[in-house]
Amino acid sequence: MPASQPRRRSVLLAAGAAATVAATSTAAAAEPRRSKGPVVVGHRGAAGWRPEHTVASYTHAVQTGADWIEPDLVPTKDHVLVVRHENEISGTTDVAAHPEFASRRTTKTVDGRSVTGWFTEDFTLAELKTLRAVERLPLVRNRNTVFDGRLEVMTFQEVVDVARKLSKRHGRTIAVFPETKHPSYFRSIGLPLEPELVAVVRRNRLRAHECVVQSFEPSSLTRFAEAGLRLPLWQALGTTGGPYGHPQTYKEMMTPAGLARIAEYADWIGPDKSSLVAPSPLLADAHAAGLKVGAYTFRCENQFLPAQFRRGTAPNDFGDAFAEYALHYGMGVDAVVTDFPDLAVVARSAAGSGS
Repeated sequence: MPASQPRRRSVLLAAGAAATVAATSTAAAAEPRRSKGPVVVGHRGAAGWRPEHTVASYTHAVQTGADWIEPDLVPTKDHVLVVRHENEISGTTDVAAHPEFASRRTTKTVDGRSVTGWFTEDFTLAELKTLRAVERLPLVRNRNTVFDGRLEVMTFQEVVDVARKLSKRHGRTIAVFPETKHPSYFRSIGLPLEPELVAVVRRNRLRAHECVVQSFEPSSLTRFAEAGLRLPLWQALGTTGGPYGHPQTYKEMMTPAGLARIAEYADWIGPDKSSLVAPSPLLADAHAAGLKVGAYTFRCENQFLPAQFRRGTAPNDFGDAFAEYALHYGMGVDAVVTDFPDLAVVARSAAGSGS
C-alpha cells in the first residue's frame, strides 16, 4: 500500500480514539526525499565514527550521505525531550565524574528490568547541559573516545535545528527519525513522551518528508497518531519477547496476520536485519501487506556481522560489511539503519550501478 493511500487506524479505535481516526488515517502524503535507492538512516548519527547522539555524529552522518538521522528520545525532569540511547546515562555521559550529582545514583525498574545509575528524568535540562558525552562502546570504538568530554547532551529541538541547517547546506532534505524510548515507563511516572514530541513537530511544522516517528511500542505510535499530524510511522520489531505491555510477541507481529494489523496504523516495519535473511518470508510478507521495510542495525565490526562476512577472529576488526549491504539491497529492503552511513551509501551506489 503506497504511503499516499489512507490507513484505517483500527488500533486507534480500540484505544478509544474513534473521533480522531479521520484526521489520522493518512500516515504520510509523501516520504522524506532522498537519493535513489534504499533510505540510509544514520543510527544515532554516525555512531561508528563519532559518539552517538552528538552534533558531531549527526553532522558526520549527513556529510557522508545519510538521508535520515535518528535521535532516541527520553525526557528530563522538567519534561524536555533530550537524545540519549537510554534514560540511564552513566555509559553515555561523564555524570559519574560530577560529585555534585553523586547522590542521584539510584536503582529503578524500567520496563520490568532493574537498572542502576543516573537517569535523565532526575535532572533538569540545565543540569544535563553541564554534562558531556562519552563513547558508549569504548572497547569497540576506541577511536571515538578522542571526543569524550567535548560534546553536549542535545535536545530533540537541537537535532531538528541541525537537520534543517544541514539540509540547506547540502541542498537536500534531511529527515529526523525519532524513537520514543520506554514510553510506557515514562507515561507511568508522569513524563509522557508523545505530547512533547507532538509539540516539537507542531512548533517546527515538520512535514511527512521531514520526520518519521518510530517506536517498539504500538501504543506509543497510536497515541502520537491521535494528534492528527499525518507523519509516517515505523513499527520497530525485536527478535525475542514482545513490546512492553503489548499482548503479541514480535514473532506473532511478523506473521501475515500480525503485519496486516501493523499496516492499519503504520507505514513501515523495522526488524532486526537477521529476521530478513532467507528462508524468512518477512520481507515479502511485509511488502504484500503494504508496509515498507527498514532493517537494523548495520555495523562493520566482526562481532556484529554474520559469520560468513567476518574477516579474521578479532571481534572489533572490520569484516566485509559491503557484502552484507549487498545482500540486503539485493533482497529489496527499503531502508538500512546503520552506524556507518558512509559505507551504506557507497554500497548503495554499487548496487545501483550493478557492480
